[in-house]
Amino acid sequence: MKILVLNCGSSSLKYQLIDMDGETVLAKGLVERIGIGGSRLIHETAEKKVFEADIPDHDKAVAMVMEALSSKDHGVIESIDEITAIGHRVVHGGEAFAGSVVIDGAVKKALEDCSALAPLHNPPNLIGIRAAERLMPGKPQVGVFDTAFHQTMPPKAYMYAIPTELYTAHKIRRYGFHGTSHRYVSQAAADFLGKPVESLKIITCHLGNGASICAVDGGKSVDTSMGFTPLEGLAMGTRSGDVDPAVVSFVMEKEGLDVKGVENILNKKSGVLGLSGVSSDFRDIENAAAGGNKNAQLALDVFCYRAAKYVGSYAAAMNGVDAVVFTAGLGENGTLVRETVCGYLGYLGLRIDTEKNKVRGKLADIGTADSTVRPLVVPTNEELVIARDTKELIG
Repeated sequence: MKILVLNCGSSSLKYQLIDMDGETVLAKGLVERIGIGGSRLIHETAEKKVFEADIPDHDKAVAMVMEALSSKDHGVIESIDEITAIGHRVVHGGEAFAGSVVIDGAVKKALEDCSALAPLHNPPNLIGIRAAERLMPGKPQVGVFDTAFHQTMPPKAYMYAIPTELYTAHKIRRYGFHGTSHRYVSQAAADFLGKPVESLKIITCHLGNGASICAVDGGKSVDTSMGFTPLEGLAMGTRSGDVDPAVVSFVMEKEGLDVKGVENILNKKSGVLGLSGVSSDFRDIENAAAGGNKNAQLALDVFCYRAAKYVGSYAAAMNGVDAVVFTAGLGENGTLVRETVCGYLGYLGLRIDTEKNKVRGKLADIGTADSTVRPLVVPTNEELVIARDTKELIG
């Protein structure tokens, strides 16, 4: 069984074709700058191919992916008929979906209804679904939601202390994101430790340009740092994370901005970019800090401090923790960030081995022998989760 995994952004399309018999990635790639000048397809099998073309919309992007996968020169299948089903990453499922689902008309309508909660993400996800329908008619499609894993949070974790009428009328609550990643790495961590996930208390740290932390108790999400939108929580690449809500009206007044203007600052000009004035890329910031840039060092300090505070609060929420997991681009490769975050957590019995911590992008225990909480590096694989859910749902 071969499953195509699609992840549609507003101007991009990531894909993987996975042979589920051995869970082998046959091909993967990225279509970037859709609807923008300089668009291209980057297609990877045993080698990487780059195809520059005018790609005005997602229909064209999906068609190019189909052509690349079945090409005689660089394809991995003889015909699109070999693809059994398509699995889609969908960012926001609201309260409608606590798990992955086969996509039908009712599901698409629910995704449209959720678009107001994720205006930058759900519309492109729907575009990808409809493009796949047109180009591969009759193929079953499955939606896997970033928010679904967090639907196990109790009300005390997901409710904001605002008038209940606002929740009832507008569904304003904590939803959480990166759920597919948190779900995968918590299970992978349990497997690595040789224990059932139901017996463990795990804190998963998905650290990248977008970053979130999740408390996973017995395999279920019980709290997470992102909230109503992906803006809440940690300081991130360009997102502010937690701020006093009064900052919005204050900046509007002082800077003469409207709500959209302030949202733009908090989403695209803040985080470690805003603090450092250097970059949203942690590699650039670390280099600048090493060269004596105080603002870059402050950005690193703020990021690591907030991450450690969330880990501590989730250890309290679960009344203990067995493992702290680092994943995603920064979590898997950021040795300095891991060391700094773990440096705050000695009171939990967590101790990091500096030599073991030099690992990058590989599954590893980076703790000392006497560390009573295991610090782990676990590479995430959201595409595999999507493919597995798709296989299970279509039988």
